[in-house]
Amino acid sequence: MEALKIRGMLEEDWPAVSQIYLQGMLSGNATFTQEVPMWRDWSRNHVHDLRYVAVDRHGKVQGWVAVSPYSRRAVYRGVMEVSIYVSAGAQQSGIGSALMRHLIDSSERLGVWTLYSGIFPENTASIRLHEKHDFVQVGLRERLGKLNGAWRDVCLYERRSKLVGA
Repeated sequence: MEALKIRGMLEEDWPAVSQIYLQGMLSGNATFTQEVPMWRDWSRNHVHDLRYVAVDRHGKVQGWVAVSPYSRRAVYRGVMEVSIYVSAGAQQSGIGSALMRHLIDSSERLGVWTLYSGIFPENTASIRLHEKHDFVQVGLRERLGKLNGAWRDVCLYERRSKLVGA
């Protein structure tokens, strides 16, 4: 992996971040979402202090990770849903792992005790990435929703912190 910097996501990163998100959408195995949202809408739904981009030595965003709260209820304040995307040209380069490690460390410093993800079973690269970072499959939601007219299952993965709430 070439020199890589992970830093907080800025609004001016949105054009690159949204393009990477669009690549995931077009793959058909990353999300039920069908349209890239506007920055304002996306930003409102993701925790400001836990969203990061991986930038290569040329300053180009190659991947991103962010979390959304599981619930607005105080009892769940330490439970977050992970979204992680790596650009098509940079997959299998270690960027996903670098982003995930950074997210895990940062989230634990902020008191997050559970990170979870919903992953299409066909997205084996994402499953491997999550399992590499101690996420375990805790369930399967069968026929959770339709994507392009086809019912899709979603595997539920979670990682419980060994530091927070232990």
